[in-house]
Amino acid sequence: MTSTDRESRHLGVAIDRAPDEVYAYASDPANLPAWAHGLGTSIERIDGRWVAEDSPLGRIVVTFAPRNELGVLDHDVTLPNGETVHNPFRVIAYGEGSEVVFTLRRREGMSDADFDRDAEAVAADLTRLRELMESA
Repeated sequence: MTSTDRESRHLGVAIDRAPDEVYAYASDPANLPAWAHGLGTSIERIDGRWVAEDSPLGRIVVTFAPRNELGVLDHDVTLPNGETVHNPFRVIAYGEGSEVVFTLRRREGMSDADFDRDAEAVAADLTRLRELMESA
């Protein structure tokens, strides 16, 4: 993929909760099924790795950045075909609350329709995260 083929979209939502609270919740892989349906509706730790058997793409392995105080929630998703997709994700202070920002990157060979569909799924996941955090 050349630099002219690269495309990213930054998707974000404001959340009326402190960044450390949002980070604590969103960084716990056990909470993913409640809000990140793009990764599936269940996830479990198998042999030290987080595995979602029921993702929309099939069995995936999710590897998270180490816990940190910077709000970095980056994670790699290894797809059934062995391809690994790096997903930059941040919790940022925004006024008295937070903003979560996910960078969606177009994968090689991805159609415009598939990229749009992925963006819609990520936006829905982030909205669900906001709803969960603001109702708690």
